[in-house]
Amino acid sequence: MISILVTQFIVLWAVIDPIGSVPVYLSQTQHLSAKQRKLVALKAVAIATLVLLFFLIVGQLLLEAMQIPLPAFQVAGGLVLLIFALTMIFGESKPEQEQKMSEEMSHSDLADLAVYPLAIPSIASPGAMMAIVMLTDNSRYSIFDQSITAGVMLVVLLITLGLLLGATFIQKVIGNVGAAIISRVMGLILAAVAVNNLLMGIKDFYF
Repeated sequence: MISILVTQFIVLWAVIDPIGSVPVYLSQTQHLSAKQRKLVALKAVAIATLVLLFFLIVGQLLLEAMQIPLPAFQVAGGLVLLIFALTMIFGESKPEQEQKMSEEMSHSDLADLAVYPLAIPSIASPGAMMAIVMLTDNSRYSIFDQSITAGVMLVVLLITLGLLLGATFIQKVIGNVGAAIISRVMGLILAAVAVNNLLMGIKDFYF
């Protein structure tokens, strides 16, 4: 049980990448007051939580409605996660990439800042949406197991909220370079998880 919890925590930490969201948050809230910064952080994490819970509850039902076998989705998910991981490793790091994406939002209001780019795609990334569906496969995991996964996800999101609220201090400690290094290490871990999902999906589909 402990090993499963650790594995799920690592996967969800990698795809949500709380530390990688800190520079994005700082760049978008530097002109705001402390109270406004806190409000943006709370809204962003709340929206990301709702999005990921939606995929946790409804994601597989949508697949079944479209008659897509889960092994096929697992292979597709593995490929998407692998591509996502490779962009984390070889492309621009998450902080660098999403700061560029967010430049157009410099004059947006607090609600817009909370939704884009913080909640989506920084916290509730496409990789996170895909991962949460695979980690709550109804044919492989019981309701109890899925509730544990939901709990692990909420823990990661609470840590994300804590990091955002303490972002100014964290930025002084690790800097943008530190955040970029951590993001690439998480990408390497995620790549290994993605390949495992890909191979398991192929195995389940043919055997």
